[in-house]
Amino acid sequence: MISSLLVFLAILSAASLSDAGAGVPHQIHHLRPRSGSGGQRILGVSCLSWRLGVETNNIRDWKLVPEVCEGYVGNYMLGHQYRKDCNAVAYAAVQYAKSIKPAGDGKDIWVFDIDETSLSNLPYFARSDVAFGAKAYNATAINEWVMEGKAPAVPGVILLYKQLVKLGYKVVFLTGRTENQRQITTQNLNNVGYHSWENLILKQTSESGKTAVAYKSGRRKELEESGYRIVGNVGDQWSDLLGSHSGNRTFKVPDPLYYIS
Repeated sequence: MISSLLVFLAILSAASLSDAGAGVPHQIHHLRPRSGSGGQRILGVSCLSWRLGVETNNIRDWKLVPEVCEGYVGNYMLGHQYRKDCNAVAYAAVQYAKSIKPAGDGKDIWVFDIDETSLSNLPYFARSDVAFGAKAYNATAINEWVMEGKAPAVPGVILLYKQLVKLGYKVVFLTGRTENQRQITTQNLNNVGYHSWENLILKQTSESGKTAVAYKSGRRKELEESGYRIVGNVGDQWSDLLGSHSGNRTFKVPDPLYYIS
């Protein structure tokens, strides 16, 4: 088991640096301010502890990265630790997928979120006019970036996707992106290596008032009612994984950039 873990993580690390990291130049990392390191404190809590609280869903409903932690978050997301953390999630998911066998009827599926799960918006968040701070989560600016169709794959997740396809699972993308972004999203997914899927579910106008938890729970319910079995569910937000019909197992990749309820 230990040897297989080391081999798998080595493959993930190499692939992350050569493929997924290609869209996020490492030189940007060195341009990020180094204030707000793990030792900096916000309300008596270090930035590293703040990130842990975010990932464990103990810190909720936050709007922006604390100003003192902007540099820390930038360094984390553009550094090697983020990639290692994504790889660890991917390894756990692959091991789980291998522990069970698909029924062979094409109804065993894995649900994947898109933004910060399958595709990374780091090139947007790393821009000098955004810099992981107060201007980062601007819906208009993010939508403009999405329509460029240049998002790279999230480290590790593209390898997870490929392993699941080889094992005989189907993948369904379930995203908060809207229907008018279908064509560019399809193109972007294909360009970075997601070449096939069972369905790409985007948010409709009639669903605009729903929270992410309600919207995704409802769509997962529809999948199960149509005969699919949700074996696994992968997302970067807790709202991707909470609620009903979430699947047999959920896996969260790190995201200290923004919070969606």
